[in-house]
Amino acid sequence: MQEAAKTTLSRAGRTGPIHQAHDGRAVAVDVQHLVKTFGKHEAVKDVSFTIGKGEIFGLLGPNGAGKSTTINMMCGYLKPTSGDVSVNGLSLSEHVRQVKRIIGVVPQEIALYKDLNSLENLNFFGKIYGLSTQECKQRAEKLLNFVGLYDRRNEPVKTFSGGMQRRINMAIGLMNEPEFLMMDEPTVGVDPQSREHIFTTIEQLRDQGTTILYTTHYMEEAERLCNHIAIMDQGKIIAAGTLEQLLALRDQQQEVQRRMAYRNCLSN
Repeated sequence: MQEAAKTTLSRAGRTGPIHQAHDGRAVAVDVQHLVKTFGKHEAVKDVSFTIGKGEIFGLLGPNGAGKSTTINMMCGYLKPTSGDVSVNGLSLSEHVRQVKRIIGVVPQEIALYKDLNSLENLNFFGKIYGLSTQECKQRAEKLLNFVGLYDRRNEPVKTFSGGMQRRINMAIGLMNEPEFLMMDEPTVGVDPQSREHIFTTIEQLRDQGTTILYTTHYMEEAERLCNHIAIMDQGKIIAAGTLEQLLALRDQQQEVQRRMAYRNCLSN
């Protein structure tokens, strides 16, 4: 972990025009009225939110809330029924290739070739990103150091724990040095030590200016990592704001419920 703390990642200046949110934040990602239907089932229902440049935005909700479907639309894997996403001023629907060059994705599923070692896995995905052999080698070694697994670079990933495999999964999502990184429940099934290492790595990425979307169903993860949080349930955003704003909203709702219960008692 000491080595990881010394490692910084760089990226080419690929930022387009950035506009301002109503609260004054410089907006890096603008999600506009996303809808996704599968037959008669509406999985995502008019979802909109903005992510400030260089912040960690939490998408919090239970399994089946629509978080993964939203990410799949935001990264271009899934075409929205309606709506659009812009990243650094570039519309995904109009500039899909340009947008894909500046985003990274860490999927919930571990997408590794288990018989290859970690260095070979990163080199393979680097080639998919169009990197040269030299670029693949340099970035793979830097990222393995960044996630704290450089010493295990020549070992097959099938010998790694689930938490270590998730850290390699994260490194793959960073091979193209993304300006915007989407992470879909990256701590599922990991041990406490690996979870802490993942958190530290995410915080370092934020400190280096990476904009991050982080999905989770653990409130304590959102509390630790996220600047702003949107709560999603049954395909809809039901609340959004800073942690303090959401806690205040919860307290207000509880007070309203108490007053209504009191009035019901009086009327009875």
